[in-house]
Amino acid sequence: MAPPPPDDALGSASRAPGAPAQPGGDTTAAEDRILTVPNLITLVRLSLLPVFVWLLLGAENPSGAAALLALLGATDWCDGYVARRFHQVSTVGKILDPVADRLLFFTAIVTIIISDTAPLWFCIAVLVREGAVAIATLVLAALGARRIDVTWWGKAGTFGLMFAFPLFVAGHGEAFWPALFTAAAWICAVPGLIFSYYAAVLYVPMARQALREGRAARAAAAATVD
Repeated sequence: MAPPPPDDALGSASRAPGAPAQPGGDTTAAEDRILTVPNLITLVRLSLLPVFVWLLLGAENPSGAAALLALLGATDWCDGYVARRFHQVSTVGKILDPVADRLLFFTAIVTIIISDTAPLWFCIAVLVREGAVAIATLVLAALGARRIDVTWWGKAGTFGLMFAFPLFVAGHGEAFWPALFTAAAWICAVPGLIFSYYAAVLYVPMARQALREGRAARAAAAATVD
């Protein structure tokens, strides 16, 4: 579940929904909105997380849990797309969307570990990588680094993992040919894990550059104020 792409500029909050942004519009009022369709989509996805946990651990229904997890992964892009397409980007959404993605990701993996529906070493490897990236992102933000764009390798790795986990879970259900789901899971899991770790390595020099540029921008802004 990769970080959202850059947000589009917004126009006046008073224009009709879906209308194009107008030059010189009031973007502050628009971004202060809370009740937006993208935020609603994010909240719906979050509300379905307990259902996934119940299906896998309570109802012991791996097939249903796998289908729901696949749905949650497939709709990961919806809130960001709607926000940009219909000019409903909001400050709350910028915070809520990545937090929801990480919460869904970590909760799903921990639940899968408890249910023993995916290889433990694979789950831990993914958690270690995602945890390291999350911590690094917070540290860089605190240090004033500029935003780092997601690489193709990172997107490809996330895409593979997004399909691997539901397929692993489906392989423990009563669906037709469970071994086929497990085989498909490995086809997605191995390159997904390799790509995600390779992307993490590529982020190291990018993070250094982002930190230098962020500090330079802050210094320039401070000099302008003085």
